[in-house]
Amino acid sequence: MTEPLLSFKEMCAKFDVTPRTLRYYEYIELLRPQKDGRTRHYGPREIARMTLILRGRRAGFGLEEIRQWLEIYQQKGTTAQMEAWVTMADRQLAELDRQKAELQAAIDDLRALRDEGARLL
Repeated sequence: MTEPLLSFKEMCAKFDVTPRTLRYYEYIELLRPQKDGRTRHYGPREIARMTLILRGRRAGFGLEEIRQWLEIYQQKGTTAQMEAWVTMADRQLAELDRQKAELQAAIDDLRALRDEGARLL
C-alpha cells in the first residue's frame, strides 16, 4: 500500500508556508518532490524533511546548515546524522543561552531607565 501524496497546495497548507517558501526549499534542494509535468507531489520523505526543516528554523538553524544535516543521512546513515545533530544542538543551545542573557540584560536596562523616568515624573 502506497502512502498518500500531497499536492503543492496541500503541502503549503499542511505546514502553513507560502508557495514561495516551498519553491525556494525545492530550489536549494532541501525538498525533492515527485514531478509529473508541472505538478508536484510530496510523499512521506518530503513531509518528514519539511517537518525537520521547520523545527530547525524554529531553533535558529540556517537553511544551509539544515541542508547539510539532512544530507548526512543520505550519505552516512542515521547514526552519523544523530551525532551531527547532537553537535549542532549543543552549539545552538550555547548560542541561544548567550542571546537570552543579552536580551535579559537589555530588558533589565530598559526597565531601570523606564523606572527612573517614571520616578522623575
